[in-house]
Amino acid sequence: MRSAPLSTALLVFACVFGCGKPPIEPRLAPGATFATITVTSPAFTSGGRIPVDFTCDGKELMPELVLSAPPEGTKSLVVIVDDPDAPSGVFAHLVAFDIAPQTSKIPGGTELTGVGEAARFGLNDSQVAHYSGPCPPKGEGHRYRFRVIALDTMLNLPEGAPRSRVDEGMDGHILGEGTLVGHFGH
Repeated sequence: MRSAPLSTALLVFACVFGCGKPPIEPRLAPGATFATITVTSPAFTSGGRIPVDFTCDGKELMPELVLSAPPEGTKSLVVIVDDPDAPSGVFAHLVAFDIAPQTSKIPGGTELTGVGEAARFGLNDSQVAHYSGPCPPKGEGHRYRFRVIALDTMLNLPEGAPRSRVDEGMDGHILGEGTLVGHFGH
């Protein structure tokens, strides 16, 4: 009989300290009609293979992205590069936010230059505040989504803000999105 209260206490402890908050799935701005942003890259075509210089086997440079005009009312852009095929779930390779809405090209490389003074890197799932190139397990090919999200607000978060804070800030502020998908495997 004594084990029941102990089991209940352990279960409550596990849920309080181990369950954590579920991740937020950011939603559209109230009253917004979802708009599409066209995202392309001179480095690879939609659905094509990502060149090695933009991966962990190369220089891990972020490829240049070219964007169509965002929807009216856009105050900032967010760029997220993720791998939906990662064994542990969606894995973020880049989180960047507060990019100027008039940005039509995000230069390739390692820095956020020419995209507005407020632009910042958030922490990716490698726990670094920069782009980490695609790096699937040997023998596997994965998809990589280069997502550009238009917001009706600035996030005003510090450099290195975790993805969860970026998602919280985006929630209820999305006006539109565009995605470029590339593939890579060793």
